Amino acid sequence: MKKIIIPIGVLLLSNITYAQLSPLPNTENYVQTKTYLDYNGTTATKSSETVQYFDGLGRPKQIVNVKASPLGKDVVTPIKYDQFGRQVQEYLPIPQGGTLNGALTPDPLSNVSSTPYGTEKIYSEKILENSPLDRIQQQIQVGTDWSTKPVKFEYDANGFNEVYQYITTTTWVDGATKSKPELSSATIYAPNQLYKNSVKDEDGNETIEFKNGRGQVVLVRKVKSSAEHIDTYYVYNEYDQLAFVIPPLAVHKPLTDDLLDTLCYQYRYDGRGRLVEKKLPGKGWEFMVYDKTDRLMLTQDANMRGLGKWLMTKYDQFGRVAYTGTFSSTDARNTIQDQIKDLVIYDARHSTGFFRNGINIYYTAVYFIPENILSVNYYDNYPGYSFNPSFPTSIQGEPLLTETPTADGRSTKGLPVMSFVKNIEDDNWTKNYTYYDQKGRAIGSHSINYLGGYTHTESKLDFAGLPQQTITRHKRLNSDAERVITETFEYDNQNRLLVHKHQVDSNPVEILAQNNYNELSQLTSKKVGGTLASPLQNISYAYNIRGWMTKINDPKNLGASLFGYEIKYNKVEGLEVPNTDYSNYKVQPKYNGNIAEVDWKTSTDSNSNLRRYGYVYDTLNRLTAGFYQKDTNPSGKEYNELLAYDVNGNILNLVRTQEALSGSATALAIDNLVYTYTGNKLTKVSDAYLNNTGYPVGGNEISYDDNGNMINHKDKDISEIKYNYLNLPYSVTISAGKKGIISKNIQYIYRADGVKVAKKYTPFLGNIETNYLDGFQYDNRETGETSLPLPPSLKFVSTSEGYFNFENNKYIYNYTDHLGNVRLSYAKNGAGTEIIEESNYYPFGLKHGISNPSVGNPSYNYKYNGKELQETGMYDYGARFYMPDLGRWGVVDPLAEKMTRYSPYNYAFNNPLSFIDPDGREGTGWIKSVVDGKTSWTYDKDVHSLQDAKDKKYTGAQEYNDALTITGTDSKGNQNYQYTLDASGVATDSSGNVMTESFTTGAGTQVGVNPDSQMLATVNNLQLAGSGGMGVEFRYSSIVGQGWSAALGYVSADNTNGSSFYFNINYGVGYDVGPSLSMYSVTPAAGHHFKVEDFAGNGMGYSGGIPFINASYGGTDYDGKFQLRDMKPSNFGLNNNGAKGYTTFGIGTNPIGLGLSYQYGTTKLFGTNPSKININVKK
Repeated sequence: MKKIIIPIGVLLLSNITYAQLSPLPNTENYVQTKTYLDYNGTTATKSSETVQYFDGLGRPKQIVNVKASPLGKDVVTPIKYDQFGRQVQEYLPIPQGGTLNGALTPDPLSNVSSTPYGTEKIYSEKILENSPLDRIQQQIQVGTDWSTKPVKFEYDANGFNEVYQYITTTTWVDGATKSKPELSSATIYAPNQLYKNSVKDEDGNETIEFKNGRGQVVLVRKVKSSAEHIDTYYVYNEYDQLAFVIPPLAVHKPLTDDLLDTLCYQYRYDGRGRLVEKKLPGKGWEFMVYDKTDRLMLTQDANMRGLGKWLMTKYDQFGRVAYTGTFSSTDARNTIQDQIKDLVIYDARHSTGFFRNGINIYYTAVYFIPENILSVNYYDNYPGYSFNPSFPTSIQGEPLLTETPTADGRSTKGLPVMSFVKNIEDDNWTKNYTYYDQKGRAIGSHSINYLGGYTHTESKLDFAGLPQQTITRHKRLNSDAERVITETFEYDNQNRLLVHKHQVDSNPVEILAQNNYNELSQLTSKKVGGTLASPLQNISYAYNIRGWMTKINDPKNLGASLFGYEIKYNKVEGLEVPNTDYSNYKVQPKYNGNIAEVDWKTSTDSNSNLRRYGYVYDTLNRLTAGFYQKDTNPSGKEYNELLAYDVNGNILNLVRTQEALSGSATALAIDNLVYTYTGNKLTKVSDAYLNNTGYPVGGNEISYDDNGNMINHKDKDISEIKYNYLNLPYSVTISAGKKGIISKNIQYIYRADGVKVAKKYTPFLGNIETNYLDGFQYDNRETGETSLPLPPSLKFVSTSEGYFNFENNKYIYNYTDHLGNVRLSYAKNGAGTEIIEESNYYPFGLKHGISNPSVGNPSYNYKYNGKELQETGMYDYGARFYMPDLGRWGVVDPLAEKMTRYSPYNYAFNNPLSFIDPDGREGTGWIKSVVDGKTSWTYDKDVHSLQDAKDKKYTGAQEYNDALTITGTDSKGNQNYQYTLDASGVATDSSGNVMTESFTTGAGTQVGVNPDSQMLATVNNLQLAGSGGMGVEFRYSSIVGQGWSAALGYVSADNTNGSSFYFNINYGVGYDVGPSLSMYSVTPAAGHHFKVEDFAGNGMGYSGGIPFINASYGGTDYDGKFQLRDMKPSNFGLNNNGAKGYTTFGIGTNPIGLGLSYQYGTTKLFGTNPSKININVKK
């Protein structure tokens, strides 16, 4: 039998140490993998071991995670096949009753009933059509309750009079394409011209996607009802470039210039196919300029064009971002582009450099001399500045890398070592330094803030890179006393976080969290606060079979807990019709992941009332009603919120009630809002109830700038809002009116990377200043409204479980719900606890007005989604400010192009119970961002590198991956997790369930998936493929000068079951006669993963040989039609029509003799065993 042993993490020490693997029987085929997790200097003390067994056909049959459970028992995943060799049942991992040290488990299912699964159905099922295509017709998820709720798939072609066919006429204007779309009654696709794939989720909500023969999406249709469809069209120009996206609100209307400018997405390209001009709905045109190597050098939006300025990015000779800044020029885009079209522009390090904005920049300044510098990055070595701190030689006993190579050649060469970021509103800088250990891991940092103080961090990492201890030293001003935060972390044998300790200065050590896990590694309880023996709260967690959280404590049996919260998906315990005024709005069980009900109870309620929200959705998964119910009066109609939308998702009407006033049995109606729009821009809100409690009575016009930013909101006395180049508000003026007789002003200061560092609120004569410095927050609100300003004092620093209040030297802990909303804050008080604040919210985030008895800490205003509430009533999400009373943003989404079917002002796809917006942008590629210590992974299909992410202004972007798996436990320790994220933006849980919504893990890591995850993962039936593929082919050629060849072959993708037979016919020139047999490899281009489905389509290649030996090299076509450039081998596989390109290289035999030819043709697949996505996720 064949055995493959892969030791991972072999120790590199002065003496070579080899991986020690458990001996396994030689009667099975297997791959055994062992990853060392820790090392004590002589032996490995912790490891993760996996054994994958294969049957006689080389198919996986069992995966054993050796001693992987918290009790040290095996966790086994059985893999079974039907009589045709198809894997139609996929099992959840099953904890066993003990361990066999990696040996094959004879019957892994025998222990199911004693696991957390109990009697639930623990496998998902696929019902495949009876054809060689094996396409999925139904997907039945795990769980007994889902046995009759499949996801259904249909495959068809378009019918008569079903899809518009938009035609474009493209001209060349100012060095770019300018397309004009046309639509008439005659421009409708004839039947059977488009592929039609539909998906119905577990609740019957249907999405239909239409694609043309080139694989381009033409239409995405959401079925609202049998009589109403919500359509989004994608229009391509004559060069197969996306020229327009026509959102639902623009469909069925004449395509006037005004309609295109107001509602549609427009794109223009240069002769190299680069996007050079674009226009988003409600925004002015945006321009882009590139150098010869296609690097984005300059960008300009409508506001900056009015100032005659461009945002500039300069690179060093290795393509790394050297610095960014602004460049002044009133020249047209094409004029600037012509100046640099043949230049490769880079700025190298220079000993003297140049001076800008109060600082020396040690780079050359070639072309586009910057007017202002915004950020600077240094690599390889630390340049000498007078303000540099003393560079340490070691951190926590670990020697650091320097620019001088060690004996074995290790140095900081190639590593980012320093970065400077200027404040946008002034010339103050934040200066960051990064220190690396001998393994190249960042273990220390030093940040000099814009006020002159610093934050210095040191981390002691274990062998696997997990922090064992972190020490943070901080000062606001350099003359201030230093504050020291020490955190320690303890892990189990699989690196699940067990204990997180925290210490401020020389205070006693506080236990922030003690974690316990079930045998599935789900966090089941967390002891919070206090000491190991005496925690303040013991929080329990429960999950359903799908891995979805169902409980935080038990609200029906609160006991000593301060807060209990239950999430119900497919179960409804409250009234089906809670409000008889809206009898058509029914609260019903949901099986597609939408939340039907939430219950909660707090110990603040002296009547021990159980409170509940029941939710109603339309067929587009938009929330249409949230009905509050108190167990003592479930029909009271209190705290209701009901909404109606247009087809773009703009709210048209919002009705809101409040708790009944004292002495009354009737809920108080506070809002009946009617929204008026120009395109997607909200221009007026009218309130029929004339009540200021929710949204203030108004009806005033709302204005916008050329970037689509709201510049006033007179209903709230906001007379003016000014924005910086990141479209972040830096000045807000509040006139005298509803909020007082005195005008007020708020000024914000941001760094050039979008991080807010200061706020100054001027309610009268004095300034209330707030500083945001690396998680430490200061203010001087003691100043009052008339006093002379005092210097800001340190108020708090955030922790993983809440914050530490420096004013009273006390830890404050937060109970948060599944959305990160802060629901209840508490602290130790003598031998017990005291509640600091309780917050309850309407579905879209407005805080309940009466049922919040505690006032809380005035300096700590982090509430809905954990975001900071501003004096204007808006929440600061980072990239945008959100208005919870209106349920929308006041600024266009910076990532609006990733959700073109929705209004760029909508919040969380109008489903705020399932979605959150991590920073005010909706991402759909996997960019890792860290902002204020919080990590998020966001998918963006148009980002292909870390540089792309930075060019798109992803705040805190640190890493980019086409696809990845993130596992383990973060340093905050809230929950162990494992996520695998694929190249199309899809995440799927451990049982194969596609995560159809963005989500936040219990550990606080935010994951923004592609909104079309369900369709992408299931209609296309993808599997994350290996790096390439291989195949075999028989070909007969008859080319003398010119002629034809035909081939029959078989191709497969690496590491998957994806394979297919194919047939192709090619036209050729040259000389190639007779039969040939060859084997070849497939290499995907541009870092893609090869799937057999990609093998279909147009391609070209060269073939030649001598007697009995021939060789070939080929690839996919550049744009799907023959052009002279397709004869250039370097263009093989460089598709620009949205398909994934690849190249092939083959060796074979040709008995006829000499030959050399170029061939171009089309490949058709048949008998395809399609690729699939296998992704393990725990929610």
